[in-house]
Amino acid sequence: MTPGKWRKSSRSAGNGGNCVEARTYSARNALVDVRDSKAPELGSLAVDRAEFIALLRSVG
Repeated sequence: MTPGKWRKSSRSAGNGGNCVEARTYSARNALVDVRDSKAPELGSLAVDRAEFIALLRSVG
């Protein structure tokens, strides 16, 4: 599996607030990596793709 590029949330403002980045993998049912864009050195959290989509729908 090849990881994609990190993408910042479209709701992130340029004011230094809370920002989340996510990336997916080339495999269709792969996990989604999520990290804090202000502290990427702390690592990322891998979540199930279906669960991530459900989360986005619930907060969107």
